[in-house]
Amino acid sequence: MQRGNWARQPQTLHYESRYGAIKVARLVELGVPSRTAYRRCFPGGPWQRPLPGIVLLNNGHPTRRQLVEAALLYAGENAVITGAEACRRYGLSSPPDDLSMHVLIPEGRRINSSDYVLIERTMHLPQPIMRDGVPLAPLIRAVLDICRRLKDVDSVRALLAEAVQRGRADPYRIQAELENGCQRGTAIPRDVLRSILRGARSVAEGDAMRVWERTGLPPLEWNTELWDEAGNYIATPDGWCDEVGLAWEIDSYDLHFTRADYSNTMDRNSRYNSVGVTLV
Repeated sequence: MQRGNWARQPQTLHYESRYGAIKVARLVELGVPSRTAYRRCFPGGPWQRPLPGIVLLNNGHPTRRQLVEAALLYAGENAVITGAEACRRYGLSSPPDDLSMHVLIPEGRRINSSDYVLIERTMHLPQPIMRDGVPLAPLIRAVLDICRRLKDVDSVRALLAEAVQRGRADPYRIQAELENGCQRGTAIPRDVLRSILRGARSVAEGDAMRVWERTGLPPLEWNTELWDEAGNYIATPDGWCDEVGLAWEIDSYDLHFTRADYSNTMDRNSRYNSVGVTLV
C-alpha cells in the first residue's frame, strides 16, 4: 500500500491485523511510518500500544482476545499460551481471573517479559493444541505452569482437583509431568497431588482428609462405590468408614443445590437410609 493510502482505507489495516492487534513493523510495510503509528497511540489518540512494538487499532478497553493476540505477536513465532489463560480456554473455572498472559517461547529467543505478559523460555516447548485459533499448551502443562507460581495451597488444590474431577487430566499423568518437568515451585503441587491420589477431589475433601486423620477415628476410604447385597448401586460417598457403616458426604452449593442437583442429593440420601447407612 502506498504511503497515505492507509488513512483513506483503514479497513485494510484491520484486515491485516489479528483482532485489531498488529506489529508496528507490519504497519510500516503497509505504508504507516513508525513515528505516525506511535504518535497515534498517545493519550487521546485513536490507537494504543499494549506492548513494545505492538499496536491495537482502537482506543477502547482491549478485549481478552486482543490481549492474547498482542501477546503472541510480541512473543514471536512458535509462542504458546500456557498457565491461567490456557486453563480458562480449556473450560476450567478455578484459575485466577486476571489479565496476565504466560507465554512459552523457544530457549534461544531473546525476548523479555513486559507489562501483562510473562515470557518463559523453555527447552521443552510443547506441541500446541489449537483452540479457536489460539496455540495452547496441553492442559496438564498449563495447569502445572500456573500451580508452580501460586503460593496459596487452596488455589493449587482447586485447580488440580477441578482438572481431575472433570476427567480432563489423569492424576498419574500429572505426577509424571511433575517428575519430568521443571522442579522450581513444585513443592505445593506435589503435596496437593498426594492427597488427590488418595481420593480428594476438591478443596473441601482435602481439608476433610486432614481433619479426619487428626481425630484418631477408624480410617476412611475415599470415593469408594457402595453396593447393596442384591448388587444395586447405592452411592459413592466422599468418605466411607466400613467399621461403623458411616458415609461422609461433603455437599457444596456449586454441586448440590440447584434444583436438579438437590433432587439427586435427596435420592442419594434416601438410598443410604434404605440400607441402614449412617450419613453425615
